[in-house]
Amino acid sequence: MTDKNGFFDLSKSTLSRRTALKGLAAGAGLAVAPGFVRYSQAQSSAPVKIGFQSHRTGIGAAYGRWYEKTTAAAVKAINDAGGINGRPVEVVIEDDGTDPARGAEVVGKFATQHKTDIVFGTLFSHVVIGSAPAAGEAKIPYFVVSEGHHVASTKLNRYVFQPGITDVKSQIQSMAPWIAANAGKKVTQIFPDFAFGYDHRDYLPPALKAQGADVIAQIAIPPTESSFTKYFPQIPAETEVIYHVMVGPAVLTFVKELGEFYGSNRPQLFGFMDSLEATDINSPGLEFLDGSHFWEGSPRYAQPDDSAAQKAYRAAVGIDDNGAAVGDPKDVSTASHMFGCWETLYVVKKAMEDAGYKGPEDRAKLVEATEALTEFAEGPEHPQGPKTFNGKIHQCFGIQNISKVEGGKLKVVHKTKIEDGLYEPEGDYTTQAL
Repeated sequence: MTDKNGFFDLSKSTLSRRTALKGLAAGAGLAVAPGFVRYSQAQSSAPVKIGFQSHRTGIGAAYGRWYEKTTAAAVKAINDAGGINGRPVEVVIEDDGTDPARGAEVVGKFATQHKTDIVFGTLFSHVVIGSAPAAGEAKIPYFVVSEGHHVASTKLNRYVFQPGITDVKSQIQSMAPWIAANAGKKVTQIFPDFAFGYDHRDYLPPALKAQGADVIAQIAIPPTESSFTKYFPQIPAETEVIYHVMVGPAVLTFVKELGEFYGSNRPQLFGFMDSLEATDINSPGLEFLDGSHFWEGSPRYAQPDDSAAQKAYRAAVGIDDNGAAVGDPKDVSTASHMFGCWETLYVVKKAMEDAGYKGPEDRAKLVEATEALTEFAEGPEHPQGPKTFNGKIHQCFGIQNISKVEGGKLKVVHKTKIEDGLYEPEGDYTTQAL
């Protein structure tokens, strides 16, 4: 089913010959995810086609691979239960190279060549920002799984939604009280030098200020950087907490070099799991992380109080109790983010059913139906936890997890409440024309 890198391989797929030929005819870089069932009651209906803008290559490749696995699992579950409006779901995959210009091209290709019903799955903020105008121009709904505040800022367009994962502004606001009360008052911030990092740069200082703490230094590092020691002397000596969030292929090097720089005499560490996604926390050189804390969206490690829905979700996407691929402990997942693919697809399903969606001619109805949604109950469709949705800003709000590294594992020690992360809308997408 997958190639050596874990992406879907059409040559080993169990898709029908007709579907495979359709996929092969679409051109290079295209794949169709597994998870189809035959629908005798809907044989005359075309599948619901979802264009998956995947980070197969570039700095987001580790996320892209696990986003694909999660999406395939969700599509299988949806199709096994009857699809959407009695129609099977088909996922068409294009690689955007984690590049904004290429991302815009991919969105256009989905709209004009593949003629998908929606575009879905983009993570990296600069790619979302670069791709969103193309979605607006094509009037194709664009459901991203990104975390950035760019959607909720209402600076994009009415066709862009983020209903399955919370945004950085909300995450920071939720956790700032815990950081100030438990980690320290003088914070140095290390973040990636692009849009996602700028959200952290902009929203952490006021959130901590409100809790009587201060950001005393901010250090921006290019996401393509491969060595980090040269940046660490910029950390003020009076720092009590290092707040770190890094992304890209060198995250392991970043964390190792931070440990080598400080040794055993380090400030408190509070990191976003982005700094260790797809990385084994027990890798040599990471011992110094013991006792530090991380934000997690959905916990990597199975927790004693996991719900039945969480357990079923983990089994469906194929991760073990340590958050690695079942049967391959070295293949560590991007658990803090990839759940958003699962939950977003179920939001799409709900909105399409509410809209009575039949095809691209109903895209405007789909936009309005999504905007009308208000809450998602915790359960099989939303295993990470309950959420509310603000249709004016196209953004969901949910719980956050703060986990402590103990004995080579991450243990959740604090869960925020939805209301901890709520903020006043900065605009209203529903006032824009469709």
